[in-house]
Amino acid sequence: MAVQVSGTTSNLGPGFDCLGVALTLYNQFSFAPAEEFRCTIESTWSAEDTAQVSNGPDNLAYRAFGLLFDHLGKTTPPVELTIKMGVPLGRGFGSSATAIVGGLAAANAWLGKPLSVHEWLSLAVALEGHPDNVVPAALGGCQLALMGNDGLLTCPLSWHPEIALLVAVPSFTLSTTKARAVLPDSVPRSDAIYNLAHTALLAQGLASGRGDWLCEAMQDRLHQPYRWSLIPEAQSVRTAALAAGAWGVVISGAGPALLALAPTQERSRVAEAIAEVWPGAKVLHPQIDLQGCRCDVTTG
Repeated sequence: MAVQVSGTTSNLGPGFDCLGVALTLYNQFSFAPAEEFRCTIESTWSAEDTAQVSNGPDNLAYRAFGLLFDHLGKTTPPVELTIKMGVPLGRGFGSSATAIVGGLAAANAWLGKPLSVHEWLSLAVALEGHPDNVVPAALGGCQLALMGNDGLLTCPLSWHPEIALLVAVPSFTLSTTKARAVLPDSVPRSDAIYNLAHTALLAQGLASGRGDWLCEAMQDRLHQPYRWSLIPEAQSVRTAALAAGAWGVVISGAGPALLALAPTQERSRVAEAIAEVWPGAKVLHPQIDLQGCRCDVTTG
């Protein structure tokens, strides 16, 4: 069987660890019965990406696959795992979330779908540690997600059709561990209130397409002020994109890729401005994937 999972961009500025969007960038995970575990990995981005992913039984997709079997008290079977990577690794597009979602979705299908999507998605959040990537990767669209008193809550958010999304993907990587290490253990109450208000405004701005709201709403005080210095080109890219008509430029996930939101009619102009000041990056304008992960049990 084969599972196709979207890469994601998360946070969108103030929505730290709770807001994410599925993109039309995909990783594919194929699982087939085998006498012993084997794994083949391909990447459309670079050989370096392939080399960074384990091809042993500790591969994250296979670990997630086994997690569902363990959860149900069953023995994890050996498989032949084939991974085709179309999501940039270590750039801030939730590549680990694709592996977790891919492995869990495949295991659930393998066993005849004993768990609902929501049930196995709760396992995904527990393994990932936060819901902002795994939820949109599994469900598609723009998603707000949190762990409530009774477990995982997901809330789809509307995205106005006149809002264009662009991403600038550099050639270098930045580990999530390093990006999280620079964050403080606590923040001033005023900064927490600031982000609460801006996240609420962001949701309304995305639904309405109001650029004046988005310009303000994409500001953040919880994580980006501490992370900008990890991406040397970020401020020049931000300045150029805003001057070209973007409403906002933020770090995609933990970085180092950058995300810009702009009016659809300004998309090309913003893309050109970013490419001019950051020639080492690829500027893409993916669409929002609305379907979520897809599992084909006849393949693989």
